[in-house]
Amino acid sequence: MAQNVQTSTGSPLTGLPPALAKRKRPWTWERAYPILTILPSFIAIAVFVYGFIAWTGWISLTHWNSLVPNMSFAGLKNYAMLFGEYRFQADLRNLLFFTILFIFLCLVIGLLLAILVDRKIRAEGLFRNIFIFPMALSFIVTGVVWQWLLSPRSGINLILKAFGWNPSQLPGWYTSTKIIPSIHWGQIQFGIPVALIAVVIAAVWQMSGFAMALYLAGLRAIPEEIHEAARVDGASEWKAFWKVTFPQLRPMTATTIIILAHISMKIFDLIYAMTGPGAAFVTDMPSLNMFNTTFQGNHYAEGAAIAIFMLIALAIVIVPYLISSLRKEGD
Repeated sequence: MAQNVQTSTGSPLTGLPPALAKRKRPWTWERAYPILTILPSFIAIAVFVYGFIAWTGWISLTHWNSLVPNMSFAGLKNYAMLFGEYRFQADLRNLLFFTILFIFLCLVIGLLLAILVDRKIRAEGLFRNIFIFPMALSFIVTGVVWQWLLSPRSGINLILKAFGWNPSQLPGWYTSTKIIPSIHWGQIQFGIPVALIAVVIAAVWQMSGFAMALYLAGLRAIPEEIHEAARVDGASEWKAFWKVTFPQLRPMTATTIIILAHISMKIFDLIYAMTGPGAAFVTDMPSLNMFNTTFQGNHYAEGAAIAIFMLIALAIVIVPYLISSLRKEGD
């Protein structure tokens, strides 16, 4: 009888404090339904994403470099061989300069387009759609189109030839093997491959509209009162933009850089459709190298090592940004 008496500190049924008694709620369908809903996706991600990442990491540490599986442990041998190869060194050079040029030009062009569209020009919606339209295309389509436009025998070169350009001096675009400046580094010449500029043009054409959309959203979110206060203080248009408007766009800039860096580091379809590895690997990328090494050369361990390198490179860029975002949300 005494056990059923409710006290001020305990439940009448369990004798536990109210907080603990409330925590031990019965398992009901309402509680189970959300968990059961996300459980298949959780299992699929655990197996087909993180499970395969772990499997790829293990393959990269084995001797499996033929059609016959060889799962004996090789340590970091594949990684050492990888960084000593001419092609992979060229990939690192190309990836570095492609990423820098691609992100910089997309940011600059995207910001300029956003500023122009934000001026409330006539047919704003039309221009906005024209600038964003390339994003609707796949990189395969972009690569095929720009391959024709920048071909030495068609496209832009035909226009230059019609204007009297000497045929022997027409630019080779993505067929050029020149590197500017040419500095000896390891087994390769370190510099910007001229052929890579053609690929950058195609990539910037497709993704600068994305940067414009983000910057335009940022500009439209800035209260007009801030601009008015800057004008009242006597700030010129350029000074008001640089001191007032541009700092407000830093979150948009950071987001754009992260997304564009992610795209550039795993770029494959544009290179595959437009140029391939190129002569002397002047337009090659780690993703294309990984594809050729794994599925055409049957060097599975080396291909896995390239894939893990790409994953680590992406993590170096993305993880600090995610940590910073979580800290800001926590504050």
